[in-house]
Amino acid sequence: MRILHVTPTYLPAYRYGGPIYSVHGLCKNLVKRGHTVDVFTTNVDGPSNSDVSVGVPVPVDGVRVWYFESKILRRLYFSPPMALALNKQIRKYAVIHLHSIYLWPTWAAAQCANRFNIPYIVSPRGMLIKNLIENKNRWLKTAWIRLFERRNLEKAAGIHVTSPLEANEVRRFGFHLSNITIIPNGFDSAIDRLSEDANNSIIADIIKNSSFILFLGRINWKKGLNRLVWALPHIPSQINLIVAGNDEEHYQSVIEALAVKAGVSERIYFTGAVYGKMKTALFQKAQAMVLPSYSENFGNTVLEAMACGCPVVVTPEVGLADVVEQSGAGWVVAGDAHIFGKALKKLLADTILMHKMGVKGKKTVKEQFAWGVISEQMEKMYADL
Repeated sequence: MRILHVTPTYLPAYRYGGPIYSVHGLCKNLVKRGHTVDVFTTNVDGPSNSDVSVGVPVPVDGVRVWYFESKILRRLYFSPPMALALNKQIRKYAVIHLHSIYLWPTWAAAQCANRFNIPYIVSPRGMLIKNLIENKNRWLKTAWIRLFERRNLEKAAGIHVTSPLEANEVRRFGFHLSNITIIPNGFDSAIDRLSEDANNSIIADIIKNSSFILFLGRINWKKGLNRLVWALPHIPSQINLIVAGNDEEHYQSVIEALAVKAGVSERIYFTGAVYGKMKTALFQKAQAMVLPSYSENFGNTVLEAMACGCPVVVTPEVGLADVVEQSGAGWVVAGDAHIFGKALKKLLADTILMHKMGVKGKKTVKEQFAWGVISEQMEKMYADL
């Protein structure tokens, strides 16, 4: 099968977080299953561009990635060269998979697919959440949905979501959709083979000299870091908090100010974004990984922590909350700072329980979220179209 994936950004633009890894993980594993997989994307990487060739196929783990320039309207990833390529090449593909909403590449690819009567799938990637829309850019996003996105979604051959929580959120909009299929993100077990050594001196020093809980992800309001700051006074003072992630929206200063008010500023370390061995080292040495999000359609970092044997504590708004609870890999706790803090205190006092959670987490990831299993499910979805 010839499959085209369209996504605003791609490797090596790691700053954009989970979707970058999950889309590439899916694509390269579809190649392993014998499919021909192309990706149309831009070379946008924050304020600059990725160091990649543009307008030609670039091989990445067997996937042919076409990077196109976006010189104007970069926040929408507007790319006339991509539009030309879509019109020229789209008839070669059996199915198109779109990985975003509110952005120009999704609209352009959906229009082109409709014009040539080629089935396409849309993965909203956690952005079709009513509460998120109401809390940020409400009028702009509502207008975009009415003008463009509703038609794109209703004409899609299928909607792909990563969790029951995300499926319920999509249904709340009342769109007339063909079908909604729940297929979780997969996980690359290669993390198990990474060294525990951290090659960042600051992180290495923290790991060596302190006990800590870990938050890993973008520093963003929806991640619930404010909840975590106010929960920190409830856990033993010798346990610190490491916040590992990039600060694209300049939200770190808000959290730092809250930490001063809560009297815990000396216990919080901001490391910036971490990758590879440093990330693995943090997961393997942390007492627990915490994700107190207000909204999280899936939660890739939860799987990463589980794969490393790290207990996880998440809020019910995290897409993987049911998996965490049912597998015994951690706890699902209400986001109230007092409740969340007390739960952490109780967990951190029970080393035997934390070890059991770690073992169960590893087992769950290997059995349920291996990319071989997930790519087979996605292949079936494509074939059914």
